[in-house]
Amino acid sequence: MYQSLIKSMFLIYAFISISMMGAAQETQLSTIASNGWANNSVNTVIFRKNALVSFKDNQYAAYYDHEQNVVLAKRKIGSTQWGVMTTSYKGDATDAHKSISIMVDGDGFLHMAWGQHNNKLNYARSISAGSLTLGNKEEMLAEKENKISYPEFYKLANGDLLFFYRDGGSGNGNLMINRYSLATKKWTRIQDGMIDGEGQRNAYCQVAVDQAGTIHLSWVWRESPDVASNHDLCYAKSTDGGITWLKSTGEKYNLPITATNAEYTVKIPQKSELINQTSMFADAKGKVFIAGYWRGANETGPQYHLVYKTDSNWRVSNLNFRKTTFSLSGTGTKQIPISRPQIIVWSNGKHNAAGLLFRDAERQNKASIAINNYLGSQKWTIKDLTQTGMGDWEPTYDTELWKSKGILSLFLQNVTQIDGEGKADHLPTKVQVLDWKPRNK
Repeated sequence: MYQSLIKSMFLIYAFISISMMGAAQETQLSTIASNGWANNSVNTVIFRKNALVSFKDNQYAAYYDHEQNVVLAKRKIGSTQWGVMTTSYKGDATDAHKSISIMVDGDGFLHMAWGQHNNKLNYARSISAGSLTLGNKEEMLAEKENKISYPEFYKLANGDLLFFYRDGGSGNGNLMINRYSLATKKWTRIQDGMIDGEGQRNAYCQVAVDQAGTIHLSWVWRESPDVASNHDLCYAKSTDGGITWLKSTGEKYNLPITATNAEYTVKIPQKSELINQTSMFADAKGKVFIAGYWRGANETGPQYHLVYKTDSNWRVSNLNFRKTTFSLSGTGTKQIPISRPQIIVWSNGKHNAAGLLFRDAERQNKASIAINNYLGSQKWTIKDLTQTGMGDWEPTYDTELWKSKGILSLFLQNVTQIDGEGKADHLPTKVQVLDWKPRNK
């Protein structure tokens, strides 16, 4: 009987240990450094493409430290130990638009743009594959590189890179796209003003490249620097690396795309608390998912929405879990009680599952994810990925690691954003990475 009791206790202990191990393996937190700039949200704005990026067995990160130095870091995927290098470059971290964007090309070279808000291009690349040491600042093409905002890198299936940016100011800027060739090691311009605001508006875009190499682009229009003038959600795609652009039906666009000939996925009026520069995801089959928030016609306050294409039309799923209201108006980077969302999608048997990443004051500003295991249903379950609040953080993640291994690697930092581009008096905070994998992936 005594031996039987010992055996039963051992089995119970083993079961608890395995259960705890499984829970521990679901998330892993690593700390890169403790001196991250935290006086605004520049390190955590959602339009960073990317804050984290993986290539083969390594993952790279970039951030501003408390002295506004550009810092790069690197680790083996899965490790909690990071190597950190402070570069010779600085940026004006006091402007939350001026974030750092990185990507690794197909040869393993790191490319970086930083400090951009209607100013001359800041761009450099590593001196060798796998290195954190950057070369001298370079031009890409020189022409139309003096009023750059929102630099974003994307990698194509063959390892070439795309560089998206806005040429011009809020309300009258145009979309530009450059392409970097592995073969020539040079940049060329493939689109000049592809989306044209006609001097009256500009497009705030989000981009996703699927595993087949199709580029998916969606955007909202803005009529003036006032955030409240955001309206509508539009879509285009390219199957030839950005040269030709199509509607979701396959109809070819006559470029440039304007407010008149754009494909509208959802019509959303001005003053609907529609946020710009959110996120989109395209799965291995090229299905498109766009996340955002706005206040619908019969809603009292902004709700997160997921827009996605079925075989025949665009659908909108209203997550509808928020209770408090707020209003978007004014200029500059806003202090908003919720973050802009990121969307990830994965296969769950015959269905698609989706995860919407966000931060909400209703949940004490923790990093959270709303999960729908059977997309098309309205059943969303919310899970907090952190135990403490993250201030005015917005989610950014390693797009390449999610594509290759199905691991969500999330850049974390507790930051404070003062409304209208203000600067807080905040001590430096930890720069961290949280890895999470859905149980059903």
